[in-house]
Amino acid sequence: MDKLNKRIVLVTGATGGLGTAMCKKLYKDGYRVVGNYRSKEKAKAWLDKMHEEDYVINLFYGDVSDYESAGHLIKDIENSIGPIDTLVNNAGITKDTRLVNMKKEDWYEVINTNLNSVFNCTKQVLDGMIERKFGRIINISSVNGQRGQFGQTNYSAAKAGMHGFTKSLSMEVAKYGITVNTISPGYIGTDMVMAVPEKVLNQIIAQVPIGRLGGTHEVAHLVSFLASEETSFITGANYAINGGQHVY
Repeated sequence: MDKLNKRIVLVTGATGGLGTAMCKKLYKDGYRVVGNYRSKEKAKAWLDKMHEEDYVINLFYGDVSDYESAGHLIKDIENSIGPIDTLVNNAGITKDTRLVNMKKEDWYEVINTNLNSVFNCTKQVLDGMIERKFGRIINISSVNGQRGQFGQTNYSAAKAGMHGFTKSLSMEVAKYGITVNTISPGYIGTDMVMAVPEKVLNQIIAQVPIGRLGGTHEVAHLVSFLASEETSFITGANYAINGGQHVY
């Protein structure tokens, strides 16, 4: 089947470990995949690697923490590729420290990148989805938005806020054929996680009943599942994918 005739998916924060796995899986499953990046240097190396591996993925610049920049990103995609059918709000950063030591810049940067970006992008694709009577919005949260984590008041607040956004928006847009869902990964074997000292990594794994880190491909599989047309009765849900580390 011609991939160009499939629905268009935008993945924000595409050049990170999770974002890359999502883009690859969605492409393999026949979607027209568009990625978003903020670092130009990282983007070029990422595109070169995708081309080497025969993935045809378009990449567009945009600072999704800024409403105007997010708007330009979405307009560029719509003008160049077409209307966005599925939005994966994946962009995220950490600025970890105890609140007593946290600078206000560290609070606002994490909230803007991890939570306000969800509003900035979703708000600006929603009218088109409503008009076309189809849409998939998938918000990538975290286990630490569910249970909290020492030294992550900013990150945990943002990630918890994502699911509050999911629940309310899902009610507002259900009648238009738009679903809104959250995915909350636990500790996944990204480059960032694998770079921590071995002793710390072993302590993390010891907390996971399954006894290992999650794979980026496992999260990507769940993203592709929720993007499909067959999941039209699933909305307002939060999918935990954490190896049993946090159950509720």
